[in-house]
Amino acid sequence: MRVYLDNAATTPIDKEVIKVMVDVMENKYGNPSSIHAQGREVRSVVEVSRKTIAKLLNTSPSEIFFTSGGTEADNTAIRCGIIDNGITHAITSKIEHHAVLHTLKEMEKKGAIKLSFVELDEKGNVNYESLEELLKNNERSFVSLMHANNEIGNLLDVERVGNLCEQYNALFHCDTVQTMGHYVHDLDKLKVHFVACAAHKLHGPKGVGFLYVNHKVKIKPLIYGGSQERNMRGGTENVYGIVGMAKALEIAYNEMEQHQTYVQGLKTYMKEQLIANFPDVSFNGETEPERSLYTVLNVSFPESDMGDMMLFNLDINGISASGGSACSSGSNVGSHVLTGIGADSNRPAIRFSFCKYNTKEEIDFVIEKLKQIIPVEA
Repeated sequence: MRVYLDNAATTPIDKEVIKVMVDVMENKYGNPSSIHAQGREVRSVVEVSRKTIAKLLNTSPSEIFFTSGGTEADNTAIRCGIIDNGITHAITSKIEHHAVLHTLKEMEKKGAIKLSFVELDEKGNVNYESLEELLKNNERSFVSLMHANNEIGNLLDVERVGNLCEQYNALFHCDTVQTMGHYVHDLDKLKVHFVACAAHKLHGPKGVGFLYVNHKVKIKPLIYGGSQERNMRGGTENVYGIVGMAKALEIAYNEMEQHQTYVQGLKTYMKEQLIANFPDVSFNGETEPERSLYTVLNVSFPESDMGDMMLFNLDINGISASGGSACSSGSNVGSHVLTGIGADSNRPAIRFSFCKYNTKEEIDFVIEKLKQIIPVEA
């Protein structure tokens, strides 16, 4: 038996998504920038996908720009949002994804911005009073805070942050890579200027995503070349990926309520089983449903000689999980998120992340294997 509990890193692609992608691969091969019949046919496919995504998010198709994924979307929003709007102060947190942190730190290093970090509590929640102080005491700011943390699952009050940014005339970029397709995003109501998405986090294909840019904000391209994406992103569109992403998001919205209930049930069950079988276990970040992403459970186990080998032992026992962000795999540097919230570095931490394809039987299998791997005192 092989159990995949690393869905925050990437999700299995939905068979319905594969079906629509294969149809385009086999039958619609023109370049969407070409003016002949085959080109126009593919251009139509791309624009129908854009309209599908925009309708689901309650926004205009003109505000959706296709990218190679979440990292490009984040980089475009941050670099272009800051530079093209003459902003010299940015606010973020120390537990953002590296696509955000590394980009902002590089801009700070080059002297383009002054970078401030909002305070966090011991569970990794944003201190909104600290955010307001930073907004109040600095010139116009660019705020970049993620909707849900990819390692510990904490949820941001996007509406509250949006209201604060509006009050202080700040631009607000929200990385929604972990939550797109898992929660409703009404972009007409949210006071957010940039939103990033990666299709492979919601049972879509890898290598494609989108950036929402509010029509009130003007930016120049990050990638220059042709006139694709209304002159906003040079390069021939990833047509198959775009079609797959639109289908994946459509499925996610149609099945959202039942998936939330089902997957939250798996997370709650695993938490209960861990507590019952490992008395000294603890959880990183928020775990209450209303404050935590229902797909992520970050667990710290008691310190032991097996700590450094836990992921390896899980793997050879048929369990795929993560010790943190997948983007840091192979690195000997500990999780910057767990360090940022002051987690005990001596306790091995594992991120289990769930999806609609997981089962209660798989959770039972994982618990039994953990009991074999981790010594539990009687």
